[in-house]
Amino acid sequence: MAEKEIKLKIEKPEGMRKKGKRRGRGPGSTLGKQSGKGHKGQKARAGGKLRRGFEGGQMPLHRRIPKRGFTNIFKTNYYIINLGNLDTMVKSNEVLDVKRLNDLGLIKIGDSFKRKNSLIKILGNGEISKPITIYAHKISKSAGDKISKAGGKVFILSRKMKLNKKIIEIADSKIEKTEYKKVK
Repeated sequence: MAEKEIKLKIEKPEGMRKKGKRRGRGPGSTLGKQSGKGHKGQKARAGGKLRRGFEGGQMPLHRRIPKRGFTNIFKTNYYIINLGNLDTMVKSNEVLDVKRLNDLGLIKIGDSFKRKNSLIKILGNGEISKPITIYAHKISKSAGDKISKAGGKVFILSRKMKLNKKIIEIADSKIEKTEYKKVK
């Protein structure tokens, strides 16, 4: 059997390409003489552009308004996790490492500067009735005591452990951590 060849002819829809305005082609074109730029001045010249916010020599708005405050770009942000929230979300004997906390939506892992510089902190608001193992950068004394009392464990992560996407690939044995000990 002979194979049939199908030839497709793809055509551009009508009006897809619009012709540009022909400037400076005489008075009959309505864009002759000054080509729609008016008489003289900076904006009539070739390459004559004004920067954003320029107000013709008047003191521009961004300089008239008073500046106040300060933003520390090295500030450490914390994802705060309360024990009361954890008790409703997790099962007994569950390991809450960084990956699991991200899956639960309690923290966000990302490569942005703000997310990378965020740390995890566990606070003791609420009660926990199940033994869990949790990884965090900081923990309050009351939270650590409540988790230990319920039969769980807490591992304190090193501050070097950033919450970027690489942390998901790191094996548990390679994560820098120390076990939380109850202080008497």
